Amino acid sequence: MILHISHTTTYDYDTPVAYALQQLRLTPKTTRVQTVKHWSTTVEGGKKQLSFEDAHRNTVDLISFDAGTQRITVRCEGEVELTDYNGITGQHGGFMPLWMFDRTTALTRPGPASRKLLNSVPLGLDPVARLHALSDVVFAAVGYKPGASKVGWTAEQVIEAGHGVCQDHAHVFITCARVAGYPARYVSGYLLMDDDTQGEATHAWAEAYVADLGWIGFDVSNQICPDSRYVRVATGLDYADAAPVSGMRLGAGAEKLIVDVQVQQQ
Repeated sequence: MILHISHTTTYDYDTPVAYALQQLRLTPKTTRVQTVKHWSTTVEGGKKQLSFEDAHRNTVDLISFDAGTQRITVRCEGEVELTDYNGITGQHGGFMPLWMFDRTTALTRPGPASRKLLNSVPLGLDPVARLHALSDVVFAAVGYKPGASKVGWTAEQVIEAGHGVCQDHAHVFITCARVAGYPARYVSGYLLMDDDTQGEATHAWAEAYVADLGWIGFDVSNQICPDSRYVRVATGLDYADAAPVSGMRLGAGAEKLIVDVQVQQQ
């Protein structure tokens, strides 16, 4: 399957911006399960300063804002060819050693709520079945509710609130999987929806590592393992490592953000 992706992010400010830098992790990776046929990133109201690969082998574009601008628009567009891999992306590789994905982070630090959640997963299952059961438990405990959570919520806060979005599902799953002894990581990317080609955000899911099989994806929000509709863009220990856009700016003016994501099958 070949997917065409168009992703436009527009920032509007009510006062001129003196200085700003943004890191973009919006370029898909070519892996054994997907091939980037072509991809372009253009900037209006600023310029691309450089591109590099981070420790997770994510492509990072560093962009600066033009002095005094009140609008900046970033357009990403390209095509990715995918194969259905039943959620299994394969053995570990890259710069980051596997044991790093056993580490906790500020967003994935386990506590009483996550340990209680993990204890509700049946024992005596093989690793893959146990991880599927964990996905079911997380989905039941954390209802999908757009706009009801905050980017900085920890896994514990998400469980206590009882609702969240795909980012929150991924963090809770990752937290519990690590406690259970499975290396786990966060994945951001794009998803072709069955009933809608246009959205307002990228998607997120989790991957856990199982010996002999490698990394296996779990999309808790949709209760499936990623298939050929999923385009992997960035990975990391949590959202902070794989955030599509992050950065800083000088100025106290209000910011308005508009995101338009379109994913279509060619």
